[in-house]
Amino acid sequence: MTTRTAIGAARTRPCTLVVCRGCCCGDPRKYPGYDHDWQLERLRAAAAASGGRITVRTTDCLGPCDQANIIVVQPSGEGRRRGGRATWIGWSMGDDCTDEIVRWAEAGGPGIAPPQPRWNSSSYRRRENGPGPAVRRTAPHPAVSAAPPPPPPYAARPAAWRASAVR
Repeated sequence: MTTRTAIGAARTRPCTLVVCRGCCCGDPRKYPGYDHDWQLERLRAAAAASGGRITVRTTDCLGPCDQANIIVVQPSGEGRRRGGRATWIGWSMGDDCTDEIVRWAEAGGPGIAPPQPRWNSSSYRRRENGPGPAVRRTAPHPAVSAAPPPPPPYAARPAAWRASAVR
């Protein structure tokens, strides 16, 4: 059996929250009733209080603008060694959602602590009725389904997908 030893930065890399602040995420024109700055301040305060176990980065547009605000929770070095992978969370607005993300990161994040049951690893959170209104401190937590539908059977996938899977 092969044993892997993490060296350098990979050994101590913290759980990282990548917060999209591109064209739609964090834009009050898309969700005018939500305090986007407060969310970022809350995440940064949690990182500052974590003793280096959590870090927060902002980035330009991550792509799925219909699911703004997007936060990607990347595993720590230890979480990655335990099999954790980045988890993309869409419609991450409201105090409850922000606090759930912070609690998960404080508990270790992907690979160390289990995600919320409503989150499906490496996928976007699904909402039943679209984004709807979101107001800081008063909005209910968004309704989500347990998981996205399974992918189509191998034979039903487009030929380009089948060809890339064989390589």
